Amino acid sequence: MNESPTIYLDADACPVKEQVYKVAARYEMPLVVVANSPLRIPDMAGLTARMMVVPGAMDAADDWIVEQATPADLVLTADILLAQRTLENGVRTLDFRGREFSPTRIGDAVAARDMAAMMRSMGLTTGGPAPFEAKDRGKFASLLDNAVSKMARLRAID
Repeated sequence: MNESPTIYLDADACPVKEQVYKVAARYEMPLVVVANSPLRIPDMAGLTARMMVVPGAMDAADDWIVEQATPADLVLTADILLAQRTLENGVRTLDFRGREFSPTRIGDAVAARDMAAMMRSMGLTTGGPAPFEAKDRGKFASLLDNAVSKMARLRAID
């Protein structure tokens, strides 16, 4: 377990890595970049980040994040099932489009995901997610900044 509040980034296919790096550096908040293969982390003033490569099964990185993250931490992911698991552990979880997963609405998100998967398995077209746009990036950056700012204030009180 970690001692300081930490940001965990589910980095495989993450479209907002640069925003995460900038916010983590601004608040000097520890960041763990978790992926199935190595990714480049930029050298930035104030950025304390480490790469955690978790090889193996498709969900190995998710399992690792669930084992590590505590309620003092923040998880960033687009994976609804990972979000469900982190919320069950009391961990604040944001998606890459600038929305916060919540315990009261995660069941609906999981059900919609499962329904879409079932429809695809039957050969039906579900349309998939909307294209990622600049407004999504901006919304995410704002939500992330607010969340990490709060973490930094709480860290200063301890």
